[in-house]
Amino acid sequence: MTMSKDNGIVDIASSHSVDETVAKLRSILEARGVTLFALVDHSGEAEKVGMKMLPTKLLIFGSPKAGTPIMQAAPSAAIDLPLKILVWEDGQQNVWISYNSPVYLQERHGFPLELIQNIGAVEQLAVKAGE
Repeated sequence: MTMSKDNGIVDIASSHSVDETVAKLRSILEARGVTLFALVDHSGEAEKVGMKMLPTKLLIFGSPKAGTPIMQAAPSAAIDLPLKILVWEDGQQNVWISYNSPVYLQERHGFPLELIQNIGAVEQLAVKAGE
C-alpha cells in the first residue's frame, strides 16, 4: 500500500484483473448493504470513440447514513462524496485499487475527527477486494 503525501490517494495492489477486482468490490458492497451509485467504465467509453486506454473503472458508492453527517458538518465534503474506488491497470499489467485517504478527506474538508469512522470502511473494502 502506498500513499502520496501530496494528493491523499492510496494505491493498493490487486491480485486480480480489473474486471475480477470490480466484481469482488460489487459483491462486498452488496453484502454490506452499501449502495453502488455508479460504475464508470473509463476504458470502455474511450474505446467507443476509437481511443485506446488500459482497463480503468471507477466505482461510486456510499451510505447516506454515513455520508450525510460529514456533509452536514462540512458541506464542501459533498464534492468528494459519495466515496470512490478506482480500479486500473498500469503499463506493466499490474492492477491497482486507488481511493482517497479518509484522513486526507478529513483534513481537506475539516469535518470532526470522529466522523472519519463513517468513511473508514473504504480502506477495508479496497484491501479485501485486492486479496
